[in-house]
Amino acid sequence: MELYLIHPDDNVLVSFENGHKYARFDIKEGSEVIKYGFPIGIAICDINRGGHVHTHNLRTALKQHADYNYNPVPVSVSHRDPDSIQAFVRSNGEIGIRNDIWIVNTVGCVNRTAQLIAEKTGAFSFPHPFGCSQLGDDHARTRKTLCGLIRHPNAGGVLVLGLGCENNGIEGIKEELGVYNEKRIRFLNAQDSEDEVADGERIVRELQKIASKDQRTPVPVSKLRIGLKCGGSDGFSGITANPLVGQISDRLISMGGTCVLTEVPEMFGAEQLLMDRCVDERVFDNTVRLINDFKDYFVSHKQPVSENPSPGNRAGGITTLEEKSLGCVQKGGHAPVTSVIGYGDTADLPGLNLLDGPGNDGVAITNLTAAGCHMILFTTGRGTPLGAPVPTLKIATNTGLFNKKHNWIDYNAMGGDADSLWNLVLQTASRQKTKNEIYGYREIAIFKDGVTL
Repeated sequence: MELYLIHPDDNVLVSFENGHKYARFDIKEGSEVIKYGFPIGIAICDINRGGHVHTHNLRTALKQHADYNYNPVPVSVSHRDPDSIQAFVRSNGEIGIRNDIWIVNTVGCVNRTAQLIAEKTGAFSFPHPFGCSQLGDDHARTRKTLCGLIRHPNAGGVLVLGLGCENNGIEGIKEELGVYNEKRIRFLNAQDSEDEVADGERIVRELQKIASKDQRTPVPVSKLRIGLKCGGSDGFSGITANPLVGQISDRLISMGGTCVLTEVPEMFGAEQLLMDRCVDERVFDNTVRLINDFKDYFVSHKQPVSENPSPGNRAGGITTLEEKSLGCVQKGGHAPVTSVIGYGDTADLPGLNLLDGPGNDGVAITNLTAAGCHMILFTTGRGTPLGAPVPTLKIATNTGLFNKKHNWIDYNAMGGDADSLWNLVLQTASRQKTKNEIYGYREIAIFKDGVTL
């Protein structure tokens, strides 16, 4: 069995056959197990050299509260002249890398209506069950997320479809949107129409006619915002795909672009590494608040902060949340952390942004889309067909997955390199479709945390 040493300080090796860990030396009960050069948990019994290290002999060391100190380390990415992409320039100066027509419904009651209009026109609709019977922050979160989709620059036009009696009504959506392009964003309440499908089709056709006049033009890649996501992680995620995506993140940021890292629970155990890269104490304080607020969210629901690795993660060789997090944050490369943004807010500052939100795949890709990301780099070791409303480049951590799931996976990180993946990013931004686009995997999910009436 071929075993791989990730960091010289590690006391475990990783198998290239199954992604699992094996003791590099004898490890005593109560000792830290080290991977990536950092602790990933505590041995609960003696582990002999060569022994399998997993859930039967390793436990998390995570606690609800931790003490954090701002110990800034000098990190930077060398400036590069930006490459160019072919994109659509919007009237507000934003760019879109697609020019689709989207149907965004205010409430789940009109899901099927939206789908019927989409089927007739070729527009894209995104069913969801929310928009009514929600209160307070829970309601506000739904509205803010939907408005992030409505104003997304990848959409050449948007039909906002309401029912007419929901508490997430069109007037509230307009208030949340503020100033918007009335030519490109249209509204329809189904209860106000004699034939809402016909009226919706007419509006979409008008939007398609307007968007058909848009042309791609060369723009600097510094205008690009990329979301960073992993799902169905395995023991290879922190070795192949995530570090490779980290190189892409650093490259884009070095050209003046923006990358967004979310999945806050999958920062637990690796958060100090991000905190030490914060550009100033204000961003550090915001990062501490980001972490602690999410830990408090777990505790408020009487759940341990460490209960994250899924059955698929564990089957793929990941044992503890610390281990998962240390692999996860590598997608953020080595650039300074420039901003912390709230759930549903827009990433408007170049550099590496930390976005509040859970790790759930559907919720996270929707959150990244609502934050304005033009595309998402999504690494996976177990595989998933899931795709966002925006192009979602699936990057396999291992060759077996890449060979097995050609209809899901766009790129094989095992044996890949930063130059070839960067070229694929540029091609995708300029026109080339991803597998989620080709096969129609475009979903949304909204973070739910509140009373349902």
